[in-house]
Amino acid sequence: MRVLVLDVVGLRPRDLALAPNLRALAASGFAAPMRTVFPAVTCSVQATWLTGTLPREHGIVANGWYFRDLAQVWLWRQANQLVQGEKVYTTALRRDPATNCAKMFWWFNMYADVAYGVTPRPEYHADGLKKPGLYSTPAELHARLERQLGPFPLFQFWGPGADIRSTRWIVDATLRVISEHDPALVLAYLPHLDYDHQRFGPDDPRSRAAVADVDREAGRLIDVARAHGARILVMSEYGIEHADTPVFLNRVLHERGLLAVQETSHGQLLDCGASRAFAVADHQIAHVYVNAPDDVPQVRDLLRGIPGVGAVMDRDAQRAAGIDHERAGELVCEAEPGCWFAYHYWLDEARRPDFATTVDIHRKPGYDPTELFVDPGLRLPKLRVAHRLAKKLLGFRYLMDVIGTDPSIVRGSHGRRTTDPEIGPVFIDSSADAAADAVDATEVRDRILAALAAPPRLNAPR
Repeated sequence: MRVLVLDVVGLRPRDLALAPNLRALAASGFAAPMRTVFPAVTCSVQATWLTGTLPREHGIVANGWYFRDLAQVWLWRQANQLVQGEKVYTTALRRDPATNCAKMFWWFNMYADVAYGVTPRPEYHADGLKKPGLYSTPAELHARLERQLGPFPLFQFWGPGADIRSTRWIVDATLRVISEHDPALVLAYLPHLDYDHQRFGPDDPRSRAAVADVDREAGRLIDVARAHGARILVMSEYGIEHADTPVFLNRVLHERGLLAVQETSHGQLLDCGASRAFAVADHQIAHVYVNAPDDVPQVRDLLRGIPGVGAVMDRDAQRAAGIDHERAGELVCEAEPGCWFAYHYWLDEARRPDFATTVDIHRKPGYDPTELFVDPGLRLPKLRVAHRLAKKLLGFRYLMDVIGTDPSIVRGSHGRRTTDPEIGPVFIDSSADAAADAVDATEVRDRILAALAAPPRLNAPR
């Protein structure tokens, strides 16, 4: 291994005071605020790191968007081909065919030009059963890892049970791949901070404890990388800020007759193709798709009047923000500080879709952080969960309807532009050779390539 890159999601410069392993790494090299891209969400930032370009070039305008030719919203797609432009691991291979890469749980993992890759891929059975699953390159890698480590804890990777166990499994799997294959470049994704920072807010005591938890896991990888004499880069996609006010763009559009729904036996479904305008909400940004150009001025003025909306970007403003790609909405909304955009579009709780009360990241037409909570309004929630699990184990159809539809319980979010580096993301390098006061997200690709090209270092003590 020559270079280890850790994506410690949600890590902020101020969190280093609670992270002794990461702080020691920074002391051996340097740490600096990262100037991230807009929107500051996982898929957009990772695509920028991989290509060195802005969303206008690589096309990942959010964690999901409206596929106009399908008239459907899709979030959390995994195909590497969605990222337009050459990725860092492809460039590294072209320069030196011996530079193989392990891509451990980074996004856009499927069909990437890497020697080793593992990513979540739940199994959806014909009878409605959902089971944990993985996709890997080579195909047999994930089965071997699960034989060695036990099943991947998918329900601790996302949902009310999300906790350190999924990050620990990823670290264990990454250590196995390093031990057995010694790839030149290792990209590892450590998601733990994302959970409690969004649940409780980034400065809650429980979130501060989460920093120490993820630091211990990062430390295990740092130790092994140092033993290999590898260069270590640590970065975060965004910083999470306190946000406790959900903003319901789609409900306003629905009330004004601009958003259409389809009435079904399992609730109202957003009918994108029939809507004059609707929003794909993603944390503190939302792409608003307007089907008729003549409607854009009316929709823009309506959105600007909604409390909690900080900016409404037309194509000219999108160009200035680097997000003017054909996948972007005709309008892009950015939340005010302390606010975030909820996807909810129905006006009557009796007509909400059945998936609203479940963890279902692929059917919801927007991001839903309330999936991190069991509905606080449920009586005996553990008993309800146990009953649903019993039905699952007995082979019956079941609905794990334990998620609430009141998003006001969320306390943290990200995605908007911020001028305060202390609540933004951070960049750490184990070497001070290319130290800087701040690092642009668009620089990360070249920094990885430069680290791969640098002569190997002697093993450094901690």
